[in-house]
Amino acid sequence: MKNRIEALFEGKKKDILSVFFTAGFPKIDDTVGIAEQLQASGVDMIEIGIPFSDPVADGPVIQESNTTALANGMTLKRLLTHVRQLRSQVDMPILLMGYLNPVIQYGVDKFCADFAAAGIDGVILPDMPLQVYQEEYQTLFAAHGLKNVFLISPTTSDERIRRIDEASTGFIYAVSSSSTTGAKKDFSPEQEKYFAKLKDLKLRNPFLIGFGVSSRDTFSKACQFGSGAIVGSAFISMLKSSKDIPTDVRQFIATLKG
Repeated sequence: MKNRIEALFEGKKKDILSVFFTAGFPKIDDTVGIAEQLQASGVDMIEIGIPFSDPVADGPVIQESNTTALANGMTLKRLLTHVRQLRSQVDMPILLMGYLNPVIQYGVDKFCADFAAAGIDGVILPDMPLQVYQEEYQTLFAAHGLKNVFLISPTTSDERIRRIDEASTGFIYAVSSSSTTGAKKDFSPEQEKYFAKLKDLKLRNPFLIGFGVSSRDTFSKACQFGSGAIVGSAFISMLKSSKDIPTDVRQFIATLKG
């Protein structure tokens, strides 16, 4: 079967919406229900965060969700059970996003085998160097049909962007700024110039814009340049305050998509 990420980007070229949320947040068993509601709301792809004790690239909202999820008892082993459960209900692409340390502790070979078999389509490991991936893990990931998604930022050189594009087979995660994750009201002229540069590079892979996408306006703006956008902190903030997650997820996505 073709990888679901590949199938998505072949069938839909614009306005792709990917939503990130942390596994085991707000409660330990919320992961499956949240994924089901996101699919029902018309989201194209989901990124499930692997909780980690030191999420250095994340802002305070996602950091707090990591702390809560770990306190709730979320582990990779428990997440595997949840992925198996939700795959019977959700057919859109699913990626796991997190840091390399928990994956190494689990065992990279075992991680790829277990989660690919459970139905994961790709991973985003921001602290895994490109060279390490190419020398140690690329063949392993390919053998299990997993896409590995790299991040680029405004400080990434054109040369490195080209190298990442050459090594990628799913999509590229274009971080909107060099700061940590977090919702923003709008993009600056400098950010829009960066997005336009990426578009002009005519990369082999599509790119999605993340960090700072939190509203209809920022989602729409991101879609003018890339194939779509990734929403994380704003969604997690909503989950934290929600008294009725199914209703609030649907309303959040409806507002975001307009």
